[in-house]
Amino acid sequence: MSNHTKIILIRHGETEWNLSGRWQGHADSALSGRGVAQAEALGLRMENEEMDHFYTSDLERAQHTSRLVGGPAGLQAECMESLRERDLGVLEGLTTVEMERDRPQEYDAFRNSGPEYQVPGGESYHQFYDRCSGTLEELAHRHPGKVIGIVTHGGFLGAIFRYALNIPLDAERNFVLLNCSINRLEKSAKGWNLVSWGDVAHLEGLDSLDDA
Repeated sequence: MSNHTKIILIRHGETEWNLSGRWQGHADSALSGRGVAQAEALGLRMENEEMDHFYTSDLERAQHTSRLVGGPAGLQAECMESLRERDLGVLEGLTTVEMERDRPQEYDAFRNSGPEYQVPGGESYHQFYDRCSGTLEELAHRHPGKVIGIVTHGGFLGAIFRYALNIPLDAERNFVLLNCSINRLEKSAKGWNLVSWGDVAHLEGLDSLDDA
């Protein structure tokens, strides 16, 4: 058995709300036609990939993606609520224009008040980061030395990128969070290592949107 635990993080396929600029959070939107095609393409690429365990966020956009990705290899993902996107509370389901018009104070604070600001009815970024990093560590502890596939969300990937590279929570993002991308991490006795990020080679001819 390898002494390295390998994590394959996958962002769900493009959704209708991704296309229209609506912030999803724990609200949900169906995969777009291109999102379905992205997940199918990824499924073909992952068909012969070694994977000992397979997990997904319980939100339907991630579950749908997991079914398409795992289908060719006969893999069925186990749902985990803790793999969900950040809970955006009163901002969920709104476009940026609608937030600025209907929830200007909350939107301004969300953008400018730092990682401790808790959206009414939702999570602060710090709370979300702790949930994401805690879930990653839980799965690595549960399956040491194994290969773990995870279908999740752009926000989750962003939190884990910061965690693995020890990037401050309030640092400006300078990395991509692409639909149906493959993002690989390894954990050894020395800690986490980033192996590759934002791999969308399987999406030839299909655009992949960055997270908002």
